[in-house]
Amino acid sequence: MASVTIRDLRKSFEALEVIHGVNIDIADGEFVVLVGPSGCGKSTLLRMIAGLEAVTSGKIFIGERFVNNVPPKDRDIAMVFQSYALYPHMTVAKNMAFALQLRRTDRKTVDERVKAAAEILGLVPYLDRYPRQLSGGQRQRVAMGRAIVRDPQVFLFDEPLSNLDAKLRVQMRAEIKELHQRLKTTTVFVTHDQVEAMTMADKIVVMHDGLVEQIGTPLELYDRPGNLFVAGFMGSPAMNMIEGTAKKADGRLSIAAKDAMLSLTEDHRAEDGQKVIYGIRPEHLELGKGGISAQVVVVEPTGSETHVVMRFGEQDITAVFRERHKFQPGQTVELLPRAPDVHLFDAASGARI
Repeated sequence: MASVTIRDLRKSFEALEVIHGVNIDIADGEFVVLVGPSGCGKSTLLRMIAGLEAVTSGKIFIGERFVNNVPPKDRDIAMVFQSYALYPHMTVAKNMAFALQLRRTDRKTVDERVKAAAEILGLVPYLDRYPRQLSGGQRQRVAMGRAIVRDPQVFLFDEPLSNLDAKLRVQMRAEIKELHQRLKTTTVFVTHDQVEAMTMADKIVVMHDGLVEQIGTPLELYDRPGNLFVAGFMGSPAMNMIEGTAKKADGRLSIAAKDAMLSLTEDHRAEDGQKVIYGIRPEHLELGKGGISAQVVVVEPTGSETHVVMRFGEQDITAVFRERHKFQPGQTVELLPRAPDVHLFDAASGARI
């Protein structure tokens, strides 16, 4: 096992710079998820760690070793791809053993490692099958088994669950997390799905347009997003963002938004007249007077919760209720934001206030 250190990393394709001076510290044994929208540079960053993309400038260390010019096969990493990348003419056992055989590992060691990985992943009954005879989830397990048998210092996962159906994705998330807890191998996992990031990571790196927006634990990013992008990206349904103006009266701060005056706690700071974005997560809206008056547009029961989309002025806001209220489209509802859970951002810079 080893740490991964990234310093001022940049990547350009001719005149186009796609990674802009990224700095990340990944501790030995840590599970780190790179998350962000498509095109933000997270897969390119992972491929640079793997050695599959050349570094334009900056440094990558695996442990204490500077690896910028080290070939992928010599970096002691194992990568699991979105497409599984299995050899169709080889059995499960041979797919898992192939990398070890290339290293001329002795037969006894190969068999022991393949068997051990197959037992961990529940693949023992399938060792003599070919990839075409397996389901998507089983193929992904084989791809992980092929990585495990190499006993690398670092696991790299590039959107490995994207090709699976929703139920299987949930199952595989739990399996990968359990696998990490068992092996304690440093893991870097790329996804565009913030729910995957929240449920799996020890630490999340949020990326946008080739930059790192914020790094922190899942709950740190959820409870204290550093800017509007992170606030809007982390969480499903997304945080409600309401434009407003800070107003000070009798030493108290509130936000004027359309025809509502929204209260804040004493922890919030803003200048009188400052243009702000008032952020409130859907689950932090309650029924009650003195807040927001909105009109019900769509009611979405999910079983355990009810999601209600409402119109406030010209924008839609979403509320999530655990209780089974009965709402009708067109109905006017009074919503009271829970003041301690409000997030305030500067409208101009997007930075948290």
